[in-house]
Amino acid sequence: MPDSQEMDHPDVSTQGVESSAHPIGPVPSSTTAFVGRALRGPVNEPTAINSFGEFRRLFGGLWKESRLGYAIADFFLNGGSRAIIVRVFTPGRASMAQPPSNAQIVLLDAAGLGAITLEAKDPGTWGSALRARVTYPETGGNRFTLAIHDPASGITEEFTDLTVAESSARRVDRVLAAASGLVRLRGIWSNALRRPADHGEILAGTDTWDDENAGQAFTQANGGSDGEPLTEAEFVPTGAGAGQEGLGALDGAEPFSLLVIPPYKAKQGVPNADVDAGVRASALACCIEHRAMYLVDPPWEWNTVADVQLPIPGLQRHENAAIYFPRIKRPDPLDGGAIIEVAPSGAVAGVMARTDQERGVWKAPAGMDAGLRGIHGLSLSLTDAEAGELNGLGINSLRTLPTVGHVIWGARTMMGHGQAISEWKYVPVRRLALFIEESLHRGTEWTVFEPNDETLWTTLRLNVGAFMHQLYRQGAFQGQSPRDAYFVRCDRSTTSTADIDRGIVNLMVGFAPLRPAEFVILRLQLPAGQRAPV
Repeated sequence: MPDSQEMDHPDVSTQGVESSAHPIGPVPSSTTAFVGRALRGPVNEPTAINSFGEFRRLFGGLWKESRLGYAIADFFLNGGSRAIIVRVFTPGRASMAQPPSNAQIVLLDAAGLGAITLEAKDPGTWGSALRARVTYPETGGNRFTLAIHDPASGITEEFTDLTVAESSARRVDRVLAAASGLVRLRGIWSNALRRPADHGEILAGTDTWDDENAGQAFTQANGGSDGEPLTEAEFVPTGAGAGQEGLGALDGAEPFSLLVIPPYKAKQGVPNADVDAGVRASALACCIEHRAMYLVDPPWEWNTVADVQLPIPGLQRHENAAIYFPRIKRPDPLDGGAIIEVAPSGAVAGVMARTDQERGVWKAPAGMDAGLRGIHGLSLSLTDAEAGELNGLGINSLRTLPTVGHVIWGARTMMGHGQAISEWKYVPVRRLALFIEESLHRGTEWTVFEPNDETLWTTLRLNVGAFMHQLYRQGAFQGQSPRDAYFVRCDRSTTSTADIDRGIVNLMVGFAPLRPAEFVILRLQLPAGQRAPV
């Protein structure tokens, strides 16, 4: 209530006061991105899922031709809660006379000629199981109803009041493009398209989509290809539009903190045995850009400790990468429970997610409580001496311990080798730093149009300080007092006149992850003092 207005009776009044506070929220610390080959689903389109059941529905589940599904199953089994899937696809080469990548449904008119052709929305042989049924409304006219059934998922889509009239909002191609998750019109719209014929009645005592009604009550799709085995080109494409494909598709995804690329390259007669060197290099570059960790699987040649050779082809030592060895053994539901060897990164990502939820991103995902769930064993049993040797190389061991079972027994980044002195030697320290940096980056975007002056600096110190203090109270830092655990600086000592002229405010944040008052320092440059667009 304005001060000039007097109250003439007892009452309670409220008045909104604008606050300069900009609370900083923590970003998810264990969302994991997976890139690989799947049976179905959108291609080069990052899709978030929250369970393996959702992966099965959208991407087809486990598939013998790809290790992607196994890695995702291990992720959720070990405690993962959110994943981002990017399906990459290699179309068949024309010289191989393969069918079109997307299955097709040709709907005929009353004269038995092709009226319209539909195609599965995404490539793969899954589309050949689709079924389409056309019926006419009792009111007559030129409208029709189209139903699409997917036997694999049990989903049936029905679109009423469709037409082939060019100017109509219910034109079949427009409706399918906007509302169907299964099919779309093949090719571009043409005035030559005609209304498809009514499929007629179903046989007595049968369901609409029963096989007995094939050719009468519905039209079956045909064709579709699952594509060729993946190559480096699908992960790191070149040419027009390549920036949104493969690993580049993650640029449009929600924030993720871990990246897994399951083996896809055939080697020594074994399918899905390894990853191209160029893909490893690009995966690390992607993680550096997105403030994420790349979980590296051991090369297929590493069958014993004596086989371990560094550097790994295509991969330089970096604090944003961590490698785990050996491979894990798990039952294969597609082969009657037979035991197979798979890469460990999916399961490791799940353990990291579980540790984050139970203890926090600052807790090392290793030790007695970092058990690997749902596995049969490991491809190699490591001794104490061998685990110590690998630890010195910056390689994290997976071990089987008496009474405990299968556990992760190491928490070093690839910078944690030998006598190397690096503040990013340990996985939890690096992941905590990336978590803080990403949270601050997203929580301070409001600075861009604020005047770059003492008022802004004070506000940043207050808001960033509140965020860091909350982490301190949760046990993220070492120290008996906040002074020994963290600090935040943003003033004339961090931002010069030249920085102000360039539209930059510098923020310095330090935290003590291992010992009190021994700070790891992050320096962030934020835009400020910019003019708002007219």
